[in-house]
Amino acid sequence: MSDLSRIVKAYDVRGTVPDEWDERAAEALGVAFGQVLAAADEPGDAVVIAHDMRASGPALAEAFAAGVRAQGRSVIELGLASTDMLYYASGILGLPGAMFTASHNPAKYNGIKLCRSAARPIGQDSGLAEIRDRAQALLDSGAAPPAGVPTRPTERRDLRPEYAAYLRGLVDLSGIRPLKVVVDAGNGMGGWTVPSVLGDAVLPALPLEIVPLYFELDGTFPNHEANPLDPANLVDLQRAVREHGADLGLAFDGDADRCFVVDERGEPVSPSAITALVAVRELARHPGSTVIHNPITSRAVPEIIAEHGGKPVVARVGHSFIKAEMARTNAVFGGEHSAHYYFRDFWFADTGMLAAMHALAALGEQDLPLSELAREYERYVASGEINSTVADQSARVAEVRAAYPEATTGELDGLTLSFPDGAWFNLRASNTEPLLRLNVEAPTEERMISLRDEVLDRVRR
Repeated sequence: MSDLSRIVKAYDVRGTVPDEWDERAAEALGVAFGQVLAAADEPGDAVVIAHDMRASGPALAEAFAAGVRAQGRSVIELGLASTDMLYYASGILGLPGAMFTASHNPAKYNGIKLCRSAARPIGQDSGLAEIRDRAQALLDSGAAPPAGVPTRPTERRDLRPEYAAYLRGLVDLSGIRPLKVVVDAGNGMGGWTVPSVLGDAVLPALPLEIVPLYFELDGTFPNHEANPLDPANLVDLQRAVREHGADLGLAFDGDADRCFVVDERGEPVSPSAITALVAVRELARHPGSTVIHNPITSRAVPEIIAEHGGKPVVARVGHSFIKAEMARTNAVFGGEHSAHYYFRDFWFADTGMLAAMHALAALGEQDLPLSELAREYERYVASGEINSTVADQSARVAEVRAAYPEATTGELDGLTLSFPDGAWFNLRASNTEPLLRLNVEAPTEERMISLRDEVLDRVRR
């Protein structure tokens, strides 16, 4: 019997298949989703469902769809899709959605990202816990899923052309200088969406020469994990950028909702720098707007937002928190250091493809190489996120806090300590594992290394 408490995380469902969950659990979750939507009087009488390239995706999606139909809602099946394509469908159709993906996780995993109509997020505090509990009760009872009213037959739709046209309408790349771009799809859904949006598969060609890496959809990830946050998974892209003399490289994660950028030298461009770059572009279109960032983005991000007339607002790490704050403030854009990028023009949802298009436009509208362009947005030296296994997280955080009485304290998301010389660090507990996550930034590399090592010594002693 599935224990859903083990696979329902802070923002989504995620676990190994079939060890931790299977089609029976998926059907129960579909029933529970339909029940929660009905209780909330959710608009629309259908749910849009999609899956990525993992082998377990189609069966799990169909079982979930059966549960939804049992609650009287029709189903629109997209079939293969990226997560941001699912959000597009939810937004443009005004329907709740379910995306079957485990994102950047290894092949044995699968999961579900759920949203309400117009791509509104569902997290632990906004319906996910209730869905989990209802589904677990159904599984524990051993009963058949409760039948609802008859529904219309399942409709199957391919929204790739509309999705591509919508994104092209938000960022015009037709007039940029010619660029050579290496794209590493990691055998994930970027291999499905990049040819449609940046290539000429469904729309007229752009002034881009795409050099594809691992575009073949393969949920076993035969070349490397589809997790660009791990530097080991960027090596092939970096090598290809240098070998082909490309202007930049793009790496997408498994469900293609995140995009990482490397410059013409093959050097990674910080997601914080991309956040600042996109913010500047969006503020030029919408002066004075709010831009959201989280506590572990570079301090350069709020500085640059303010310098360009925007209003920087900090929100907790995680898409449900970012999206909620964007909706509350009507923010034009939001960015996280994990390379999630959110747009008001995309129903406040995250899309790596649209962020990539902004990076291409910014580079192609001027003559500097990306390394020089990015330097305008990279003012400090960052450690990147460092994880430490810790049994008593709260006690260790309290010890670290006590060691720096001179620092200014912030507690929006974990512990943030800021120092008079501009250095700072954030130490926060994982939502799902016995880990403490450390991010350090300082004006110089020497100061960053010194502070990083000092804090890690206190965390790990």
